[in-house]
Amino acid sequence: MEQRYGGGEGQAVVLIDGVCHLCQGLVRFIIPRDPGGRIRFAALQSDVGRELLITAGLETDQLNTVVLFEKGRFYTESSAVLRIARMLRFPWPAAYIFILVPRPLRSAVYRLVARNRYRWFGRDEHCLLPTPDIRKRFL
Repeated sequence: MEQRYGGGEGQAVVLIDGVCHLCQGLVRFIIPRDPGGRIRFAALQSDVGRELLITAGLETDQLNTVVLFEKGRFYTESSAVLRIARMLRFPWPAAYIFILVPRPLRSAVYRLVARNRYRWFGRDEHCLLPTPDIRKRFL
């Protein structure tokens, strides 16, 4: 599984809601801050996304969280976002300090944004179609 999906040493897979503008923005934010291309992406709605969700024991119809697959482990919600920040170019790893905020508080803030993401940021009818220059980063 790890080798197939690039979750091996030094690599990670981020699963996003492919129709969410906020999630698409996260992808566009990560790519230039990860020049080594360690982070790859897949839509939660995709076959790869569903397969990884099943492997993680997560529900395949729950599309309201970012999921990070890293070194054979899965992280969701704010834990995933903070671990992603830790993998990016300086100064973004400094955001990992927020891991010290108690998880229930971080989760409450994350869930508030997740519940309102379509209303606040919008959505598409179809999953993000990556541009040719970033297509290689998608599974």
